[in-house]
Amino acid sequence: MFSLRAVWRALLAGALVAGLAAWDCAQRVLPAPAQASLSAHGSAFGAPESPDAPPGPSLGQGPGVWKLIEKGSLPIPQGALAAHASALVALPAKDPRSVLAFWFAGDRESAPNVQIAMSEMDRASDRWSPARMVVDRWEVADTLGFGLRRLGNPVAWLDGHGRVHLFVVATGAGGWAAGRIVHLRQRPGAPGAPLQWEPLRMLQLSWLWNISYLVRTGPMPLQDGGMVLPVYFELARKFPVGLRFDADGQLLNMVRMGTGPQALQPALLPLDAQQWRALMRDSSPAGRIRVAGTRDGGRSWQALGDLPLDNPNSSVATLSVGGQHLLVYNPTTQGRHKIRLSGSSDGLQWQTLHELEDAAPGHEYSYPAMALADGSLWISYTDQRKTIAWRRFAWVPGMPQTKGSP
Repeated sequence: MFSLRAVWRALLAGALVAGLAAWDCAQRVLPAPAQASLSAHGSAFGAPESPDAPPGPSLGQGPGVWKLIEKGSLPIPQGALAAHASALVALPAKDPRSVLAFWFAGDRESAPNVQIAMSEMDRASDRWSPARMVVDRWEVADTLGFGLRRLGNPVAWLDGHGRVHLFVVATGAGGWAAGRIVHLRQRPGAPGAPLQWEPLRMLQLSWLWNISYLVRTGPMPLQDGGMVLPVYFELARKFPVGLRFDADGQLLNMVRMGTGPQALQPALLPLDAQQWRALMRDSSPAGRIRVAGTRDGGRSWQALGDLPLDNPNSSVATLSVGGQHLLVYNPTTQGRHKIRLSGSSDGLQWQTLHELEDAAPGHEYSYPAMALADGSLWISYTDQRKTIAWRRFAWVPGMPQTKGSP
């Protein structure tokens, strides 16, 4: 039996760890490089558009609607019983693949055989390729010299040189709260050859054991080819953090995004070059989406309260397309049996665009991701923890959006 004194010691130790981690994050904030500004397409295309990309319509500009044109489920690796936490990344127009999808798959979440799976959307056939495993915890552990027990939450980014990077949560002893972020980069290869990734490093985000920083949501690309990667600290006191990378994938600085002890899994939403918002999962009983904002290009952040939208302690996805902002979230106070696409002009007031799923309690649709490629909006999300659903939308200009409820 644990004595009361031992319990108090454990609580104090946890508070000390969280406090030191927060202090460490604050000390590591460095001046941002000369006014890094947003990519020409904001976060819509995942990276600056390729020079050989054909011109397209002004997506999201003026009146119009996002029309559902295709839907389905991603191929699952043979023998995998579970799938969760997908990520999408768009590739340049010259690549034979338009979109890459990543997720973790295995017997169940945290099972020893969980790996990171990938499928590719082929431009010529307009079909997803058979899924294959691309990140193995044993290979990562052997390369980096760390013992790893589980992998999860892949996030993908196309850098300024056209290489795809992966950021993956990895844990040793302990659960997800003891996780660290592994950085992998696409290996050199011939155009169209099977993609492979090499582990580069474990991101060094704290001197205090370097644990409990996790990643879940996609990066926000910058005009200089770099990006801001939203991550979060989860041990005891939760808080969001922004990591600034250059075009080569080198970590430049980190800054805490707002305040609040229960905010995690931030999703970034650029309003303009200097004003950004972070929409966050709230692990408190409030059942809302928390918001933080910056007016100086990410140098400093302030808490902005909650959106007037229900959300049951679940991850969200955001994307800016032209003058429109998009949000995928679970519009319930309990359960993840509904998932919705909404739109906004200011990032604060939202209207329903599509009900992606509306099932009975007990079903689960969660952990969404978005990308824009070849003039289409792509959305993916977990379906019953068994597979990954995807939806493809086309922008139809000239048709006013049907005004829906929040």
